[in-house]
Amino acid sequence: MSTNTSLPVENMETLLREADQIKSVRPGELVQGVIMRVDQEGILVSIGNKSEGIVSSREMRSLSDAELSSLKIGEEILTRVLEPEREDGSAILSVDRAKEEIGWMAIEKKFSNGESVDGTIIGFNRGGALVDVNGLKGFVPISHLGWAQRAPSGGEDDEMEQRVGENVHLKIIEVDRSRNRAIFSEKAILQEARQSQKERILQELQEGEIRRGKVTSICDFGAFVDLGGADGLIHISELSWEPVQSTDQVVNVADEVDVYVMKIDQESKRIALSLRRTGPEPWDTVPDRYQVDQLISGTITKLTNFGAFARLEGSVEGLIHISELSYNIINHPKDVVKEGDVLTLKILKIEPERKRLALSLKQAGETW
Repeated sequence: MSTNTSLPVENMETLLREADQIKSVRPGELVQGVIMRVDQEGILVSIGNKSEGIVSSREMRSLSDAELSSLKIGEEILTRVLEPEREDGSAILSVDRAKEEIGWMAIEKKFSNGESVDGTIIGFNRGGALVDVNGLKGFVPISHLGWAQRAPSGGEDDEMEQRVGENVHLKIIEVDRSRNRAIFSEKAILQEARQSQKERILQELQEGEIRRGKVTSICDFGAFVDLGGADGLIHISELSWEPVQSTDQVVNVADEVDVYVMKIDQESKRIALSLRRTGPEPWDTVPDRYQVDQLISGTITKLTNFGAFARLEGSVEGLIHISELSYNIINHPKDVVKEGDVLTLKILKIEPERKRLALSLKQAGETW
């Protein structure tokens, strides 16, 4: 006949709870306690087995004013043991160290998973920003701050002061618990977000459509335009139908412009834009604005052995054949005209499909 020595489930749970309670607390251990008293010096916490712990005011500085005012007797609070039970039976506890420990655990997990975190800027030094991330103090080097990328309007000192208290989204770039070192980057998050936006824009864009954008930079060969997350280039030749000597003749940084999407290269992630193609090409309307035998004003742009080219407007140029420069026999157009001359000319022929105009100087009434 066997003897059943098993206990009812409720009794077993009671014994397990009591056994857990009589365990002595150890330095560095996280302990969930119950608030017994709150005053200016700190809080008294019951940590089980009729033991108590004290959290001094200097060990709860990480709590906001709202969190401090919400502390109530009977509520649970997480603490970390600094000193186990002393002669008076109480332990020294810390809320700050508990939050820091939880912060380290969370940061290490997120770092290993490649996740980002949210934090608050709490101050600055010469090297960068000090941040609080879930109770853990970390650092953002100045080269990894987002405003370094978006060019602050004022000085760096003013920008830093304005950003204290700001909530920021950060990428973890280094975690070294043994050295109490946690390094973050705001810039990397912004770059990742912009890259994601760029991929979206590249997928949405259609060649031939017109988009609104903002000029972000100009250079000798053209202008870069932000289309809402992706930059495209307007080559200097696509800025205007008229000849352009320098980019700033047409656009400046911060200008908002409508641009024509010429080409999208998914492989190189490049977008070719045009400003001039948002409107009709001057040659398209030449037949509507000019007629044969019409007298017009033109500027000599180039001399060749067989004649001289004259610009009527923008990209619209015509040829004055050497035989139409003068009623006299000449050896070279330079005998009659030079580059830069502004002359009255007569239109002899219009061929818009071939972008050609035949002009005459002598028939316009100017005889040489």
